[in-house]
Amino acid sequence: MANLPPFEISVKSSDMAVRKALGQFLHALQPLELSVEEAGTVELVLAETLNNIVEHAYPDPAKAGYFTIACAHQKDGLHLQVTDQGLAMPDGTTPMGQRVSVDVELGDLPEGGFGWFLIQDLAKDVSYQRVGSENQLTMRLAVAVQ
Repeated sequence: MANLPPFEISVKSSDMAVRKALGQFLHALQPLELSVEEAGTVELVLAETLNNIVEHAYPDPAKAGYFTIACAHQKDGLHLQVTDQGLAMPDGTTPMGQRVSVDVELGDLPEGGFGWFLIQDLAKDVSYQRVGSENQLTMRLAVAVQ
């Protein structure tokens, strides 16, 4: 397996920002030749994380700012730091996230919280802090383990 040098992607928050960032990020991971399952895990965790930023950190499109994903490939997987200058997390912590039953009608699915459950279930060492005017979310994805 190839060793991937550290890289960073920065995208301005918008309706298409998550799709753009995911495309760039997955393209940068190509030298690792991730399995379909590993790539799916990366894509799901990042999609949930970035959608939260677009929706909650930058809720007003007129005041949209950038988010950045920094990635370092290490022996125990991909170490990510996702930063933005948007609104802080309520209470300064990530939501707990709850497992929900998806065996219900589409209109009865609960809103909110499930994304954080997925992030915390699939990623390791998830940590959030507000440093000055910047949100910093760090995590490790146990893929491309050397």
